[in-house]
Amino acid sequence: MISWRKHYRQTLITIGLLLSTSASIYGQDGDPKNGEKLFKANCTACHDLDKQLVGPPLKGVVERVKTEGGVDKDWLHKWIKDNKALRASGDKYANEIFEKFNKTEMQQFPNLSDKDIDDILEFTTNPPAPEPKKETTTEEGTASTAPAADKTTSNVVIISLLAIAALLVWILIKLRQLVKLGQSEDLAGLNETRVRSFSEIYQKYHYVGKGLIAILALLATYGIWNWIMWIGVYKGYKPEQPIYFSHKIHAGEQKIDCQLCHSSAKYGKVSEIPSMNVCMNCHRSISEYNADHYMEPGKDKAFYDAEIQKIYAATGWDPAKQQYTGKTQPVEWTRIHNMPDFVYFNHSQHVVAGEQAIINSFNKKNPNNKIDVVCKACHGKIDTMNVVQMANDFTMGWCIECHRTTEVDMNNGYNKEYFKNLHDKLKKQYPKDGGKITVDAIGGLECGKCHY
Repeated sequence: MISWRKHYRQTLITIGLLLSTSASIYGQDGDPKNGEKLFKANCTACHDLDKQLVGPPLKGVVERVKTEGGVDKDWLHKWIKDNKALRASGDKYANEIFEKFNKTEMQQFPNLSDKDIDDILEFTTNPPAPEPKKETTTEEGTASTAPAADKTTSNVVIISLLAIAALLVWILIKLRQLVKLGQSEDLAGLNETRVRSFSEIYQKYHYVGKGLIAILALLATYGIWNWIMWIGVYKGYKPEQPIYFSHKIHAGEQKIDCQLCHSSAKYGKVSEIPSMNVCMNCHRSISEYNADHYMEPGKDKAFYDAEIQKIYAATGWDPAKQQYTGKTQPVEWTRIHNMPDFVYFNHSQHVVAGEQAIINSFNKKNPNNKIDVVCKACHGKIDTMNVVQMANDFTMGWCIECHRTTEVDMNNGYNKEYFKNLHDKLKKQYPKDGGKITVDAIGGLECGKCHY
């Protein structure tokens, strides 16, 4: 009987330990992995775990608000869902935080459920350890150092080839010296005869020689003329900029619309270079590069982070204090696309009036390389360029060819009613091809349209 009670007591203790262990494992209030996803989707614009951005660092925020304000998680739920209403209710701690951070209005998140908020708070309390990055391995299983090895191999090959070339030149020089030393008097006399014979041949066939010289002169003239005509044509030009900016990351990966930065491209004469304040609209809260999102070959996270720091230096932004210092530095961008002074080009005329017509015309001529935005017709597929380059010739002939092949969009909402009479007249004037009207038919080839 005593033995049975002893085992019964041990069984109860074991069950109790198991239950307490289970409670400690499953007793957390949220899922940190789901919280990480929600944090990145909703909070990273203004917050970081370890440092201050627009708002304070959020690591350990549950314990911090409990210590500073004497509040619990329920208060955090109210703050996150509708902090404005919480402040309006007269909550002392809510108003203290609002004053502390320069009355910066925090976004409200009524769409987040209590479970979502618990997951986020659990992530800020116990963030999961980052997964180790996978290294590219070779067949032997060692970390790949192919780029460095390739570079070293290339250098060795180049040096070897140069050494071989130098050796061959030296051997040829020595052989020539030996031939001259061993040349007999008969051979020397024969050489003199050959020189005289060549002179006689030229005298006999001098007309042929002069003809060849004339042909060479014509070819040289054509070459010089062709070279002159291509002066100022910089297709493929891609200069190094003072701050590295990848259009593939911003316009391609992040899907940022061109006109968000180049705001005057649609309704202005020129597209303009965006000011650094435009960059700070995003990079005020993005101080580090998310290396897992996209990485160019040969570049790492440290490279991108250093370029972001250049933006801060140019604008005088102190990321630690989250305020401007007033000490700015000018950024000397290198312009890529620049029309000569005697050429008139208006962005709005092409982007607004000719947008759909240009896109349709380009896609007909390039069925395997279609575009969806009018910018790409002239500037190329900017959203795939890490370094922007001049994608086309931008010569007069290139512009004229576009005007001759681009159809006028008769159904353009911007000019349909205004130009109705003109369009009807043009359809009668150009009845061929079903009334197809190209830009040259409406003055697209008149000199005064593009030249002052």
